[in-house]
Amino acid sequence: MKYIFISGGVISGIGKGITAASISLLLKQAGYKVVPLKFENYLNIDAGTINPIEHGDPFLCEDGTEADMDIGTYEKFLNEEMGKDNFVTMGQIYKTVIEKERRFEYDGEDVEAIPHVTSEIIKRINDLGRSKKADIVVIELGGTAGEYQNVFYYEASRLLTLKQPEDVIHVHVSYVPTPKHLGEPKTKPTQLSVKTLNSMGIQPDFIVARSEKYIDKRRRDRFALFCNVQSENIISNPDLENPYEVPMVLEEQQLGDKILTKLHLSVRKSDLSEWKKFVDSVNKKKLKTINLAIVGKYFGTGDYQLRDSYAALFDALDHAAWRTGIDLKTHWINAEKVEKEGTGIIGNPDGLIVPIGWGERGAEGMIAAAGYSRDKKIPYLGLCYGMQLAVVSFARDILGWKDANTAENDVKTSHPVIQMMPHQAKYMDKRAYGGTMRLGGWEATVKKGTMAHQIYKTTDTSERHRHRWEFNNKYKEFFEKKGLIISAISKEEGLCEIIELDQKVHPFYLGTQGHPEYKSRPLNPHPIFVAFLEACKKGR
Repeated sequence: MKYIFISGGVISGIGKGITAASISLLLKQAGYKVVPLKFENYLNIDAGTINPIEHGDPFLCEDGTEADMDIGTYEKFLNEEMGKDNFVTMGQIYKTVIEKERRFEYDGEDVEAIPHVTSEIIKRINDLGRSKKADIVVIELGGTAGEYQNVFYYEASRLLTLKQPEDVIHVHVSYVPTPKHLGEPKTKPTQLSVKTLNSMGIQPDFIVARSEKYIDKRRRDRFALFCNVQSENIISNPDLENPYEVPMVLEEQQLGDKILTKLHLSVRKSDLSEWKKFVDSVNKKKLKTINLAIVGKYFGTGDYQLRDSYAALFDALDHAAWRTGIDLKTHWINAEKVEKEGTGIIGNPDGLIVPIGWGERGAEGMIAAAGYSRDKKIPYLGLCYGMQLAVVSFARDILGWKDANTAENDVKTSHPVIQMMPHQAKYMDKRAYGGTMRLGGWEATVKKGTMAHQIYKTTDTSERHRHRWEFNNKYKEFFEKKGLIISAISKEEGLCEIIELDQKVHPFYLGTQGHPEYKSRPLNPHPIFVAFLEACKKGR
């Protein structure tokens, strides 16, 4: 088994995940069994309890794992499902080591970071590789070189290299800035980043230089001189319109061949023909532009707007837009602003989405947006919280229950149309928030003759879930009598999965308790998003 460690330098968010996924794709398409693995620095057991503004939208796996966004990147590039074994946090490592010590599994040794923490890290790598029968494990190290939180990951990399020098390579992804007042790329930040690696006993085999433009010969020569990396192994990774172009950029520089050669594996040509067709279709000129409003609550980070809080949603929209030949313009609207200024600020978009959310803040703005979309006949898609709040809006406006609400936000409401799942109450009583929701893939039965059935083209479907609040079946008949269609029900427990309005009444009004955005792939966009954008494209 071979190992590729991928580290980052200079700044976070530089694109290690895209690089790891692209390298994995190149090697997979060359005929090798490749398995990616992400190590995170934080002490959380998973990403489920992290505010999306802090670390981006947690990615939800089919097995219920609440992981880092990079796990979603791996799924999208490789078209394979990831799970709990592809995602490891430092919290998991420490917890496991401490539990082993309590069980006397270290035979009375004094338990220390080295070798016990590093051995656990290496064990996770090898267990994943063996369980998946991998030829190559691609290991992405979270954070940047020089952070104290991830030093044990780097130490594990060094120890594995020391033990199996011909089986391990290290790829360092680093930022090469071009200050406007200078007008030339500067290599010094990466030189210092590599120096940090060297101080930990690691010499990178490749440097992937993230920059505005392609790296020129002079910069390659500077890297070679000061970083002790051959100039042909300085790989340029410039800013691109679309991250899905990265595998081709790396392939043009023969990175896959160079990696296989360094790992003493047979060099095989990567078949990227299908991927290239997809990228070509993305880059085609679009004949139709639609404007989409997204009324959410996790857009702001200080004085800046943050796309990563809804990363999976934006990816799913992109996939569907490319499939439908649409130039998609998204407008982010803070739900709290809708509360203060009214629905008039939404304007007249071609479509409206209310996405995932938690808690009372901004909820009234989302409820108002759901009602505005219904009244104005604007195509509407509610995702999880967006589905629940569409139900609340319908109850208030159509059923006339003015105090109707989700019990999450108002425990005193006389019409709790959204309630907590009964078995979830015990977790809340214990403040057991992590990993206790309805998580992962849940099967449902879709009602024939509904819009949902037209979309799925089957009565049996499954979506990933991440919530503990549900449609209150006690009110089901009241809603149905007034025209709200419950078009999908879970096979376990009979829970409401999808609500919609008849297309004779509204061109497209659908809410789903599941999260179709987590199952969308660039080569296989989710049908709900395709249908939604087609409705937006068609107009009202």
